[in-house]
Amino acid sequence: MKDLERISGKTMRTVDQNKDVSPSSQATIQAQFVTITEEEAGQRIDNYLLRVCKGVPKSHIYRILRSGEVRVNKGRIDQLYRLVEGDLVRIPPIRIAEKASQGTTPGAEFPVVFEDTHLLVIDKPAGVAVHGGSGVSYGVIEQLRAARPQAKFLELVHRLDRETSGLLLIAKKRSALTNLHDQMRDGVTDKRYLVAVHGDWVNKRQHVKLPLHKFTTPDGERRVVVQAGGQEAHTVFNLKRKWKDFALLEAELKTGRTHQIRVHLASSGFPILGDEKYGDFALNKQLQKANDERGALKRMFLHAYQITFTHPDTGQPLTLRAPLPAECDRFLVSLGQAIA
Repeated sequence: MKDLERISGKTMRTVDQNKDVSPSSQATIQAQFVTITEEEAGQRIDNYLLRVCKGVPKSHIYRILRSGEVRVNKGRIDQLYRLVEGDLVRIPPIRIAEKASQGTTPGAEFPVVFEDTHLLVIDKPAGVAVHGGSGVSYGVIEQLRAARPQAKFLELVHRLDRETSGLLLIAKKRSALTNLHDQMRDGVTDKRYLVAVHGDWVNKRQHVKLPLHKFTTPDGERRVVVQAGGQEAHTVFNLKRKWKDFALLEAELKTGRTHQIRVHLASSGFPILGDEKYGDFALNKQLQKANDERGALKRMFLHAYQITFTHPDTGQPLTLRAPLPAECDRFLVSLGQAIA
C-alpha cells in the first residue's frame, strides 16, 4: 500500500506499526492505517483500540466500532474480532480536548526480581498505582514505557491495588501475555501474600469462601461487599505468627477478585492493618501515630511476596519472591515476641 493516498479529499497515512496511535491531541484529525505486528496479533480489536487510543473514553471506542468506522482489511468487524498478523486496521479521525495540565509521563524503573526477553517481574512499592486512571495521571506501566522507549511491547499481566506492595508481572511479548492469562484463568498460578490483621486469629489454616459483589459509589469510588449472588471467591489463610491482638497471615488466592483478601478478612472480623477502605479507621490512626517511630505503620500491611507459574516460553516452573518491605518488618519487630 502506498504511504499516502487521497480519499475524499483527505490525506490518509500509514502509521509506523511500532508506535502507539495518540489521538489525545487535537492535531489527530485524519484517519490512520496501522499494520498489526506478530506481537499485537491475537488480541481483540476493542482491547487493542483501548490500548492505543490513549485518553479516549471506552464509550467512544465502542461507538466507532458499532458504526463501522473502524475497518480491518477494508471490511467491517465487530468488537469480538481477533487481530491477525498483517491485518491493516483503519482507525477513524478522533479528536478530544487536550488537558491544559497534560504533561509528559516521567520514566521510572522499579526493583527487578526477574527479567528476560519474555517477562519482567518487579517489586512494586506501596502507594504507586499500576496504571493511570480514576484520578491518577500515570502508573507503573506508563512510567516503565517512558523509561524504556525502545521496548515494543510492555503490558500488565495482572494488577495490584495501589496500596499493596510486591510482585507485579509485566509481559514483554504478546505471546507471554496470553499464555500467562491462560494460566491464571485455569487456576494453575499460585499467588501468595503476607498480611497483618487485628484480632484473635485461632486456626492454623482457614478457608474463606464468600461471594463478592463489585459496585461504584456515587462519587466514583470502586467498592466490594460480600453479597449473595456475587462472584465466587475463595481465599486460604495460613497463620504465620500471632501476638495478643494481631496476627501475620499468608493469604493464598484460589480466585482473583477485586479487593478479595481485604474484603474476606474485614467481613470475617479481621481487618487488615492500615486498610483505609475496609479497615478499622480508629486503629489505623493509632498505628500511624505510634510513640516509637520505628513501630509506626503508615501503609496497608498487604504484600504480594510469592508467585509460582510456568514460564511462558521454556515451560519450566518458576517461583519468585519479594521480601517483606522494611517498614512492615519494623512494625512486626515493634510488636515484640510472638506468642504463636
